[in-house]
Amino acid sequence: MEYGAQKELLAASDLAARLQLAGSPDTRPEILYYLAGDESGDVRQAVAANPATPVQADAMLADDADEEVRSDLTLKIARLLPDMSHDEQEKVRELTFDMLKRLASDQLPRVRALLAEELKSSRRVPVSIVRQLALDVAVIVSAPVLEYSPLLSDLDLMEVIAAGCAQEALCAIARRDHVSEDVSDAVVATFDVPAVATLLANKNASVREATLDKITNNAAEVQRWHEPLVMRPELSIRAVRRVAGFVASSLLRVLAERNDLDGDTTRFLSKRLKARIDKTEGALQLEEQEQARALDQSMLLDDEAMEQAILSARTDFVLEALTLRSELPPEIVRKIVTGASPKVVTALAWKAKLSMRTAIQLQSRTARIPPKRMLNARHGTDYPLTPAEMAALLVKEL
Repeated sequence: MEYGAQKELLAASDLAARLQLAGSPDTRPEILYYLAGDESGDVRQAVAANPATPVQADAMLADDADEEVRSDLTLKIARLLPDMSHDEQEKVRELTFDMLKRLASDQLPRVRALLAEELKSSRRVPVSIVRQLALDVAVIVSAPVLEYSPLLSDLDLMEVIAAGCAQEALCAIARRDHVSEDVSDAVVATFDVPAVATLLANKNASVREATLDKITNNAAEVQRWHEPLVMRPELSIRAVRRVAGFVASSLLRVLAERNDLDGDTTRFLSKRLKARIDKTEGALQLEEQEQARALDQSMLLDDEAMEQAILSARTDFVLEALTLRSELPPEIVRKIVTGASPKVVTALAWKAKLSMRTAIQLQSRTARIPPKRMLNARHGTDYPLTPAEMAALLVKEL
């Protein structure tokens, strides 16, 4: 559209015509400058989003009362900045950077957050603006630049930490592609649980051995630190031995399988793991035995309870229940079950006053007797041996 036609459209004072001019990349700069002061927020928003708008008009819109205008302007300026040639930057540097500073101080966090998100990876923006965004009280503004900006120095990051930033901001710093030992020290000094866990999980974070020892000394009650701590390759032998005292068995196994430890430490971890497993198994066995006793005292240790335990492979429960119901010594009950004699196991079930159906399950699942050797019921439900025969079999086991 020729300049004369554009002026005619503008003179018509028609909203649709002004919107058309405001959004067109072919509109003359002086007309866009005029439209930057239009009474319609929609027109000003279109001017703000138009890449052809002169920087002087953009500067007017940086303080516009309409947040949508400021938001669109923020996105445009931030996205155009990397594509500007050096000469272009020189010509508009002062105005453009002045706009960015004003937008970085916008009263609405949403506008500042849009700017931070667009500038988070840029190297062609004043460091002062990035620092301002990094120190912003709103996490949605500070977190993107804290995590990604290549312009923030270690001193900048430690200044943010020293200022008492929010937990999310600390985590953003701990997630950076490179975290120096000094910055790691500053993060750990806060003892913020999520931030320290994030730092430990970051393979690109450099952490001093002394700092890891400090974390280890305080990690026993902080379960969230256990797994990432175990995975850190810089753990000292002293720290490894300390960690072995409080992490779960699964993580203790990971430690024991590391190939960067000396023989003495590996043997120490293997012994600790075996002791932990034995202790755990002992605790589970005791729990199963206590449950069997509780059901017996409540007169609920019947065939149904036994069958459920047998089908669930709760061997410790089954052995304790057989001991209680048969009134035989526990070592004799265990001997019979492990001996896997079809007749003797069946006799034990009879002594425990269980049905032949339960006796068959006991043979198959607990004693693991093959189907071809199992003693089956007579007439579908009866014991195949006489009481005298079964009593005699049990006497031989005593």
